Amino acid sequence: MALTKRERHLIAAIQEGLPLVSEPYRAIAESLGETEDWVIAKLARLLKSGAIKRWGVVVRHHELGFQSNAMVVWDVPDERVSEIGQAIAKAKVVSLCYRRPRIPPRWPYNLFCMIHGQDRETVLEQIDRLRSLHGLQDLPYAVLFSRRRFKQRGARYVEEA
Repeated sequence: MALTKRERHLIAAIQEGLPLVSEPYRAIAESLGETEDWVIAKLARLLKSGAIKRWGVVVRHHELGFQSNAMVVWDVPDERVSEIGQAIAKAKVVSLCYRRPRIPPRWPYNLFCMIHGQDRETVLEQIDRLRSLHGLQDLPYAVLFSRRRFKQRGARYVEEA
């Protein structure tokens, strides 16, 4: 999809994040000399067309007091991975959950979820609760704690930010 100059300016205006104000779309519109309705309609069109692949929030967990995080990887039978993934994803302690292909023989895991906590012990307790709540005690899994944090940011679509 070819983007117009106005669309590129809109994407540039949002790719660093929405302004932290009560009416962020209005603020973006004013900065672009457009209307709030135009911004909302144009963003909806860009999402629907696939020009923008996703729209979401990047949460900076450390700044919110969550100093420990772990990726939990599970080896789930293929016929149950969607069911279990959807159940795990609904847990408040899980910030993301997704399926990936196994890479035998070195990587048997096909379901991944991220859990954040104030410390390692809290994260491990949350994992134990997830396992009990969803009957996952018999599934092989591994807990991969982060050792360092990388810059968190959303996608970059245009260079004129």
